[in-house]
Amino acid sequence: MNKKKEVIRTESVSKVYNPDTIPVHALREVSVRFDEGEFTSIVGPSGSGKTTLLNMIGGLDEPSSGQVFVHGQEITAMSDRERVAFRLEHIGFVFQYFNLIPVFTARENVSFVMFLQHRPEREIRERAEQLLVEMGLEEKMDSRPAEMSGGEQQRVAVARALASRPSFILADEPTANLDTVSAMNLLDMMARMNREEGVTFIFSTHDQRVIDRARRVIRMVDGAVESDEFREG
Repeated sequence: MNKKKEVIRTESVSKVYNPDTIPVHALREVSVRFDEGEFTSIVGPSGSGKTTLLNMIGGLDEPSSGQVFVHGQEITAMSDRERVAFRLEHIGFVFQYFNLIPVFTARENVSFVMFLQHRPEREIRERAEQLLVEMGLEEKMDSRPAEMSGGEQQRVAVARALASRPSFILADEPTANLDTVSAMNLLDMMARMNREEGVTFIFSTHDQRVIDRARRVIRMVDGAVESDEFREG
């Protein structure tokens, strides 16, 4: 059996907010590894540190101490500019509130990251259309976010995250604002992309619907990993 390739590794990552006044320990010495092809949920109550850990992995926040490695590169040692460029090439994000650009159509929202990557115009157009078709949004390509349902907007957000061909997708509470049917359709689609295309997904969630579908569940309490359960094979 081939050994799985490491994608992300954190080493003793801690995060303390307001260290000089009333310290808030968001993360406490968290060391965890993620391999390619995972479908993992980071779970825990509000304030447990799950979103903070996701932000550290994505280079959206800096730890107070410890290191974060993505494909062997220490993103915690990068400058702000280097981290922005690294995220653009390697990491896809799906946010709870979609974060679509309201004046852009679905096609333009999905294309945006590829424009920033200076991809050829034809490749951008074809990739955006392909992803929207895969998401079942072929009739919504020229619609703006206000003209779409919450489930449709979240599927556009997933297509946008996939457009740049990232190493992995970080999804922060992706189903929190969706009804049950929309949430299950979204999870079915992401599970299929994980299974058939090997896309790596890491969720921060308290949604039992997401937790039930995960093949690995990392439970956090008070900024530390309480348990790490693999459900595969």
